[in-house]
Amino acid sequence: MNGSAHTSGPVLAAYRYCETVTGHEARNFAYGIRLLPTAKRQAMSALYAFSRRVDDIGDGDLAPAEKAERLDATRQLLARVRNGEVREDDTDPVAVALADAARIFPLPLEGLDELIDGVLMDVRGETYETWDDLAVYCRCVAGAIGRLSLGVFGTVNGHDHVRAAEYADTLGLALQLTNILRDVREDAGNGRTYLPAQDLAKFGCAAGFHSDTAPPGSDFAGLVEFEVRRARSLFATGYRLLPMLDRRSGACVAAMAGIYRRLLERIAADPEAVLRGRVSLPGHQKAYVAVRGLAGLDARRTARSPLEDT
Repeated sequence: MNGSAHTSGPVLAAYRYCETVTGHEARNFAYGIRLLPTAKRQAMSALYAFSRRVDDIGDGDLAPAEKAERLDATRQLLARVRNGEVREDDTDPVAVALADAARIFPLPLEGLDELIDGVLMDVRGETYETWDDLAVYCRCVAGAIGRLSLGVFGTVNGHDHVRAAEYADTLGLALQLTNILRDVREDAGNGRTYLPAQDLAKFGCAAGFHSDTAPPGSDFAGLVEFEVRRARSLFATGYRLLPMLDRRSGACVAAMAGIYRRLLERIAADPEAVLRGRVSLPGHQKAYVAVRGLAGLDARRTARSPLEDT
């Protein structure tokens, strides 16, 4: 689908704004969506730009009450989009682009309400006792984005959309758990703890992560290995989505997931690296993953054995 030839100037400008935000703020995401045809790439950029706005409110320096007010205003804007009340001459380019994307694609916009709910959990400083508790948060901030993305991608060959949405949700959980492992030190510095308290206690890490070394007497490597195994299992299930998508959508998902999967394995190889700084992949490796995704190589490999090639 490519609706750009019939898209008005204001809407195209709104999409360009969203694509600029995406390219500047989300390198991993941008590597994936560049593989999509124009209309899908624009819609994914609109989803990202709205999501980024929500995240920026949660991560900003405002007082919790002010953050809650801004999130409520953003929810009201989302309601306007859902109700078809945003016109193309609206002054908010993100709203204009999202409204157009929702007109073209069957987007489950309630997923963005879930994202706002998840960010409100951050604003309230919620912590998580068990994995089941953390999974609720992960579904709000990442699984919902997976389900929204599936609204853009669609499914092919008669695949069950409901099952595909379950796989997209699970893949979102895998990506979010990888993010949580990568950011344990940064999150601790911001007063946040995401890993389940039950897991932290099991491996002697309940004191938290406030230096470039693990808590004295802890089994930090054991903790990371435990969470990596969980993330690998989530990736294995989530990768079942790939054969249900058309070639370019599958390539997009394979590229984004592949980057995070390789990041996970880099963390597994040197667990304490996440305490010394942010672990990332160099640009040439991300480009390599994108090329493999476009060629369908990662899709074929993960269909055979999602845990190979680590």
